[in-house]
Amino acid sequence: MATPENIRAKILDLVRQYHQAKFAPKAFDPDKDLVHYAGRVFDAEEIVNLVDAGLDFYLTANRYAERFEAEFAEYLGISNALLVNSGSSANLVALTSLTSPRLKDRRLQPGDEVITTACGFPTTLNPILQSQLIPVFVDVNLGDYTAIPERLTEAVGPKTKAIMMAHTLGVPFDLDAVMDLVKEHDLWLIEDNCDALGSRYRGKLTGTFGHLGTFSFYPAHHITMGEGGCVATDDDDLARIARSIRDWGRDCYCAGGENNTCGRRFNQQFGTLPYGYDHKYVYSHIGYNLKVTDMQAAIGCAQLQKLDQFIARRKENFQKLTQILKPYEDRLILPRATENSEPSWFGYVITVREGAGFSRNDLTTFLETNRIETRNLFSGNLLCHPAYQDIPHRISGDLKNTNIIMNNTFFVGVYPGIDDKRLNHIKAVFDRFMAGERVS
Repeated sequence: MATPENIRAKILDLVRQYHQAKFAPKAFDPDKDLVHYAGRVFDAEEIVNLVDAGLDFYLTANRYAERFEAEFAEYLGISNALLVNSGSSANLVALTSLTSPRLKDRRLQPGDEVITTACGFPTTLNPILQSQLIPVFVDVNLGDYTAIPERLTEAVGPKTKAIMMAHTLGVPFDLDAVMDLVKEHDLWLIEDNCDALGSRYRGKLTGTFGHLGTFSFYPAHHITMGEGGCVATDDDDLARIARSIRDWGRDCYCAGGENNTCGRRFNQQFGTLPYGYDHKYVYSHIGYNLKVTDMQAAIGCAQLQKLDQFIARRKENFQKLTQILKPYEDRLILPRATENSEPSWFGYVITVREGAGFSRNDLTTFLETNRIETRNLFSGNLLCHPAYQDIPHRISGDLKNTNIIMNNTFFVGVYPGIDDKRLNHIKAVFDRFMAGERVS
């Protein structure tokens, strides 16, 4: 007699066979195939986990989500990892957590200032604006594309209460300088680590220095769940606040399907509610439903096992691209790590030098025409975009390098799907361009 367990085992075995038939590697054809800037890299185990979770039909966060949160927290060496549905949601949850009334006189209030950069992804900035805080923009270095440390010091004012910045494309910002400011001025720090999973500063993983760290598991990132993200913190009080904001803003912290974890479900007083109001329906924050599904988490559990080899491959591809492009340093600014850091590279960032004899668009058009994907360094300068024309903000110093990046900077991929044949194609196309060939 067939049992659910036997049937499940047969299904999962067929899934492995399906993966072998459907996703067998194909030889790269430089005349037809794209060299992607990023992409999902997976084997049968991701699909097996996905189907396995689907067969449970629990749909919302369940055993795989619990497993990923535990394993990811262990990887980071901290106590709390909270899965959310995207890296953008992770940033929203992290920043909103710092506005919680539970933090009393340390909570962020409308009008408080948060230091950040204009050269980045918009969802690092958006939560600051959504909480009616004032972003203070500082310029970044060319080459490592992280905040200039001296500008950070100059940016601190009487209203400054927090720093929220990204480790740009895997390059850690100067954490010595930042942590000194955090301690000296009693600031909150949120590390947007969405592009930097596995990066280290003085041997310690980025995303673990600040009060809160955020991560993204979009397909372009170091590991993927398709959509998905995470908020990480070693502060249990902040973790409870973040969990509340992620879970509709409720005060109750029971896991899905559980009741009365606190043992006081019907005998507490909250606000002006009747005494003993059901704790499961008490709301202590203005929150959202930003949870992940178990099917996404199942994919993440398989991906997490591959993280170390993914990071190693990214570093290897970075070094190979540096050797390929080093002859052209007179015309291109090549990427570099910040001092004391070991980046887990997200991409290979290139800035066309002034006087190079060609523009960024000349080069990227040639690369794209020859099937090499490129991407600008995200926003360039966020303040130049339509959505941000009239936002309240302050600029400390100028944004000279940010504007150079807006006009002259792009990146190509280093992700593990790029092999030597693709690297050889990248070399050949760059060599042709640098020899004077152009798109007609």
